[in-house]
Amino acid sequence: MAASPTRPDRTRLLQICLLLGVVGEIRAEQIRYSVFEEQEEGSAVGNIAKDLGLAPRELAERGVRIVSRGRTQLFALNPRSGSLVTAGRIDREELCDRSPNCVTNLEILLEDKVKILRVEVEIIDINDNPPSFGTEQREIKVAENENPGTRFPLPEAFDPDVGVNSLQDYQLNANGHFSLDVQSGADGIKYPELVLERALDREEEAIHHLVLTAFDGGDPVHSGTARILIIVVDINDNAPVFTQPEYHVSVRENVPVGTRLLIVKATDPDEGANGDVTYSFRKVRDKISQLFKLNSLSGDITILGDLDYEDSGFYDIDVEAHDGPGLRARSKVLVTVLDVNDNAPEVTVTSLTSSVQETSSPGTVIALFNVHDSDSGGNGLVTCSIPDNLPFTLEKTYGNYYRLLTHTTLDREEVSEYNITVTATDHGTPPLSTETHISLQVTDINDNPPTFPHASYSAYISENNPRGASILSMTAQDPDSGDNARITYSLAEDTFQGAPLSSYVSINSNTGILYALRSFDYEQFRDLQLLVTASDSGDPPLSSNVSLSLFVLDQNDNVPEILYPTFPTDGSTGVELAPRSAESGYLVTKVVAVDRDSGQNAWLSYRLLKASEPGLFAVGLHTGEVRTARALLDRDALKQILVVVVQDHGQPPLSATVTVTVAVADSIPDVLADLGSLKPSADPDDSGLTLYLVVAVAAVSCIFLAFVTVLLALKLRRWHKSRLLQSEGSRWAGVPTSHFVGMDGVQAFLQTYSHEVSLTSDSRKSHLIFPQPNYADMLISQESCEKSEPLLITQDLPETKGDPNLQVSQSYNRSYHAEL
Repeated sequence: MAASPTRPDRTRLLQICLLLGVVGEIRAEQIRYSVFEEQEEGSAVGNIAKDLGLAPRELAERGVRIVSRGRTQLFALNPRSGSLVTAGRIDREELCDRSPNCVTNLEILLEDKVKILRVEVEIIDINDNPPSFGTEQREIKVAENENPGTRFPLPEAFDPDVGVNSLQDYQLNANGHFSLDVQSGADGIKYPELVLERALDREEEAIHHLVLTAFDGGDPVHSGTARILIIVVDINDNAPVFTQPEYHVSVRENVPVGTRLLIVKATDPDEGANGDVTYSFRKVRDKISQLFKLNSLSGDITILGDLDYEDSGFYDIDVEAHDGPGLRARSKVLVTVLDVNDNAPEVTVTSLTSSVQETSSPGTVIALFNVHDSDSGGNGLVTCSIPDNLPFTLEKTYGNYYRLLTHTTLDREEVSEYNITVTATDHGTPPLSTETHISLQVTDINDNPPTFPHASYSAYISENNPRGASILSMTAQDPDSGDNARITYSLAEDTFQGAPLSSYVSINSNTGILYALRSFDYEQFRDLQLLVTASDSGDPPLSSNVSLSLFVLDQNDNVPEILYPTFPTDGSTGVELAPRSAESGYLVTKVVAVDRDSGQNAWLSYRLLKASEPGLFAVGLHTGEVRTARALLDRDALKQILVVVVQDHGQPPLSATVTVTVAVADSIPDVLADLGSLKPSADPDDSGLTLYLVVAVAAVSCIFLAFVTVLLALKLRRWHKSRLLQSEGSRWAGVPTSHFVGMDGVQAFLQTYSHEVSLTSDSRKSHLIFPQPNYADMLISQESCEKSEPLLITQDLPETKGDPNLQVSQSYNRSYHAEL
């Protein structure tokens, strides 16, 4: 229990030491209490809560606790009363041996303020040990011729208590020969001596029985007794004498067991048994007897147990030498234990933070720890260090306390976890060290936006793709963690060709896969420009954008389109003219085609698929020009039908065909003579068509000769006929000269000739037109216009019933006279 206020020498002392330093250093206070030993567990030592100015319940709230270094705790905190109490029975003698002041230190941590409270507790001795002698009986041999006043050392009592509770006095039972004299040494120890008051007579009494009693000063007083047996012997007038009054020896604490410490020596000039000296320890205590051994005959003192400087650095051993008759001499052996560096530093972490945000400012406290080394001198000096490559620093604060602080701002994306090794090294030789590992997690904040590995993306998709087709997978990276690294993808809102982009493509918000929402047509559009946004799920969220160019790839899905020759819609047939005088390589016509595809899908080639006269004509592979492959012969048929195929180079290739009809004639009369033979036929190989053409040409020739005869006979009537024709000329003014109608209603094409012939319907022949060249037509080159002589003939014009007049235009008359 605590010291009573009625005893001021036992009242507890309270001392508060406030150490002020730089901002951020730990402040420490010191409090002193006292408590009697052997108190029951839970006995109050002092009111910590009151001395700190706190209510008892605030101790737990503010994290007040005793800092332990791993040793047995003598005290504990009572959270209910706010008091420091004993954690068990305290034995002062076991804790401090015979030290006059027994003070134990403990440290109390105020965790919320990172504050250390140093508490000193004085253990007050109580009279719980009686004086005791090393032996219950001591024999003393006294020569019968001893003179009165001779002194004989008596066994000393030992009381482990201190102060007034320790040994105070001795008392000898009443007898007629001896008295007791108590001497006090320089060290304050009382030595009882037996004084011979009256000469002894062995024959009268050979043995005297005495009782020596030792008293302490406690309340109540305790005592111990020893029986003294006085044996009267013959004369032994010399006691042993030690060679030194004190023996000093130093020994290292790690000396092995069995090592000789020293030899004590005492001599006795007597002879025989009176001169035989034996040695023994005086005031033998358990600790001495466990550590040292004395050879009673040789005086050798050897190490019996392991020495420990941290347990005790000095031993005071009393040695006694006695001869055969029992005369004794005393000496001291003073043993100094030298410290060796046999204790590694101890590191006790008192406060620790397991995690810290990556944006925490430099100087953030990570841990508070204490270092302690039980060795002394340089062996007990400790230096703490951490690896240089870590962004942390150590700061020494109060006493042996250190703080681990952040040195720079941490970045979780660089290092997410630190395993910090704190090394505590003493200054001994060799130095000993202890490593303590502190694990620190760096918690993430959303300080990194998602980033794409490329500044821009290009994707390609073939046209005619299926809806929902996957186009491209875009992945952004975010070095953060958790929700800060969970990325969602989206497309920027925009329109294309009047429709929102979201109707063309979509992106999976979780995977970043781009999908087509419709089938694309290369001929409608060839690329899309998109803006993809990647956003994390942090608070606030961060995002980044990247441009995406989506290109539509062409497929061969368009058949070549024939632009020339084209067929009219009035039932006529277009015919190309090739003179019989044409040589090999003569340009007859040119097939012109286009393909809406691109690339090799639009690369066209031309070839002659079928011809009524094989080997007569050839088609340019890349130009589409139809030329004569050889010179025309008289035996070549008037009408030549060619089937030209136009094919692209796609996979698979697509093609289109066109039928070209070529009329072979050297002059207009030849054409007129053979006009009937140009009737189209579904089958150019039909033999009946050839027969019809021959008959038609013959008929035309006959009619032409008859017509010339009639004209010569009616020459005189020409003037009248001319006036008649002029009156009727206005009806033919609507017939075009630049465009014409040919066989089977084919619309006009190249205008290469300017001659015009009109026949009456009675001839059952159509008009023959040779228009002038039209160089504005971009489908046919000038060379083609100069060499080609297209011919369009309309057959089976309606007969002019009821009109007996034969009508010939002035233009035909001019042409006819030119032919004549």
